[in-house]
Amino acid sequence: MTTAATDAATDNLAALESEAIHIFREVAGEFDRPVILFSGGKDSTLLLHLAIKAFWPAPVPFPLLHVDTGHNFDEVIAFRDHVVAKYGLRLIVAHVQDWIDDGRLTERPDGTRNPLQTQPLLDTITEHKFDAVFGGGRRDEERARAKERIFSLRNAFGQWDPRRQRPELWNLYNGRHRPGEHVRVFPLSNWTEADVWNYIAREKVELPSIYYAHRRKVYQRDGMWLTEGPWGGPRDGEEVKELTVRYRTVGDGSCTGAVESTASTVDEVIAEVMASRLTERGATRADDRLSEAAMEDRKREGYF
Repeated sequence: MTTAATDAATDNLAALESEAIHIFREVAGEFDRPVILFSGGKDSTLLLHLAIKAFWPAPVPFPLLHVDTGHNFDEVIAFRDHVVAKYGLRLIVAHVQDWIDDGRLTERPDGTRNPLQTQPLLDTITEHKFDAVFGGGRRDEERARAKERIFSLRNAFGQWDPRRQRPELWNLYNGRHRPGEHVRVFPLSNWTEADVWNYIAREKVELPSIYYAHRRKVYQRDGMWLTEGPWGGPRDGEEVKELTVRYRTVGDGSCTGAVESTASTVDEVIAEVMASRLTERGATRADDRLSEAAMEDRKREGYF
């Protein structure tokens, strides 16, 4: 990379960081009970890193919330708990299994629990009276997310209506909402996957080992390499192989695919991401393939 290109990349990351920190501080001054969605994945880890920088040396003034499907990768849950302990944070965990056990939710025939996260999320927001919910969504990930504003109003049922999205001119954010409504806040909206990894490299942000190349037993389904777990395993005719893989995104294990990769360092991951023609969700998330408008439908129901 030339010096001019390096300087441009550095300036871009500085601008993105400044915008995100401004958003965190804006929410702290405008809302009463914010919360940060934190799963231990790379985007939510980056979000937390920015929140720590925004308020340092004071502690982060918001709790963390994880909607746990029970189908998570062990490495990610261990990392989540490590980060919470390291920074002395308060973590609220909403277990999807609790909603299944008491009949508020029913297990899906296909075994995936990602779509089941919506009700526990909304119930927990209501229970704790959260009025601003930080998420790590980015506009480059998926078409429905590209429509969303940084301050995204949700109605009293937690639903998203694209027709109620407000203009955001000159970095002015409108957080007004009626009783019972809340606002989802996306400080990473203008970041790309390459921006995320370049910033991780610059700041030396720690991530779960699952994001780097490792050996894992996987089987192929619908063009994705899935791994066996509590969510199930290979069907008849699906051969299990041990490959060198890594994960570009982390979600419910039943619908999150690995990619074949030898990228074991941040720089190698960046080179791989720069050469990719698909976003991480488009390449490795089966839940986004349920229909052409799968993400938008879930967002209208109250999903992340």
